[in-house]
Amino acid sequence: MGILADVRLFMIKKPEKVEIENCTMISTSPLSNQDILRVEGLKKYFPVRRGFFQNVIGWIKAVDGVELSIGRHKTLGLVGESGCGKSTIGQLILKLIDPDGGRIMYRDKEITRLSQGEIKPLRKEMQIIFQDPFGSLNPRMTVGQSIDEGLRVLHMKGHNERSERVEELMQMVGISPGAADRYPHEFSGGQRQRIGIARALSVEPSLIICDEPVSALDVSIRSQIINLLKELQDSLGLSYLFISHDLTVVGYISDSIAVMYLGQIMEYGPAGVLYDNPLHPYTVALLSAIPEPDPDDRRELKALKGEVPSPFNPPPGCKFQGRCPFVEKRCREEDVAFYQVGDGHAVRCWKVAGG
Repeated sequence: MGILADVRLFMIKKPEKVEIENCTMISTSPLSNQDILRVEGLKKYFPVRRGFFQNVIGWIKAVDGVELSIGRHKTLGLVGESGCGKSTIGQLILKLIDPDGGRIMYRDKEITRLSQGEIKPLRKEMQIIFQDPFGSLNPRMTVGQSIDEGLRVLHMKGHNERSERVEELMQMVGISPGAADRYPHEFSGGQRQRIGIARALSVEPSLIICDEPVSALDVSIRSQIINLLKELQDSLGLSYLFISHDLTVVGYISDSIAVMYLGQIMEYGPAGVLYDNPLHPYTVALLSAIPEPDPDDRRELKALKGEVPSPFNPPPGCKFQGRCPFVEKRCREEDVAFYQVGDGHAVRCWKVAGG
C-alpha cells in the first residue's frame, strides 16, 4: 500500500477522548533500553543583542528542556509550527552547535561536551538529509564528488573502493551510476534529494536526521522519497529523527511522535496512540487541521486563536496558555511537567492528564 493510501487511514480516524486514570508525573519522556539516542533536558538559548556595543538584552529560548529518545531501527517524528525549534534540535544532536544545558546520549555514551576533534570519529555514525536538496549540494562539484566527499574527508576506503561505493549508492537510491559526472543543476528536485540521501548513506551511518526532507517536493515525489527512506531503513537497520510540520507524512513514517511548541515537547507517544487519542489541546488542533479526503466525513475543526508568543519573551507557566481553550489561573503561574498517561504516552498538561 502506498503512502497516500496509508496516510488516508490516519486521516479518517476520529480522535476520541478517553478517561485517564492513575497518571504519573515524570521528569523525562519515556525512555527504552533499546534507544540509540537519548536527549535529556536539552537547552539552547540564543542571545539578543542591541546597541552600538551589541550588549546582550535577553535570550531566545529556542530549545527549552527537551526530552526525546530514538529507538534502534525506529523513526521518531518531530512535528510543530515553523520556528518552534525542531531544526535546532537536529543541529544540537549532530553537534553542529553546542547546547547550553542538558545531555545527549548516543549508544549510552554522553557526547554533550565532546570537542570537534573528539566528535569527528562519530560523524560517520550520524548524518543529515537537508530540506533543500539544491542548496545542500555544491554546484561546483559533480554528484559523484558530493557523494564521495564524506568518504574522502573521513579517510574511508581507497580511491577505487570509493568509486565503487559511489556507484553502489547511486543504484541504491534509484539514480543511474552513469550520471555521477553530472552537476546538481542537471537533476530534478526529487533526483537531487535522492543524491542527498546517497551522500548521507555514504559513510554507513546508524542515525540520520531528516530535516524536512520532502517539504520542498511535489506530492507525488514525496511519496517516492518517503517510501525510499522506509525501504532503506528496513534493509540497512537505520534510525531516523524525522523533522516535519506535515502530520500526514509523519504519521506514515514514524513509530513514535513528539509534538513541539515554542521550544518544548507538548505530547509524546507511539504514532498510532497519538493519532487515535490526542490529549494535548495543541495536538488535537493540529490533527483536526489535516485535510479530510472523504467529503461525507466532516470533522470539527479545532481552530486555534491568538498568536504564538515570542521565544524572546515567553509567558510564565504553560507556553501554550495564550491559545489554549482550557486555560486557568494555574496554567499562567506554574511550570508544567510531563505526565505519563499510558504506555509510552506522555503529555505536558496537568488538566488533561488529571494532575
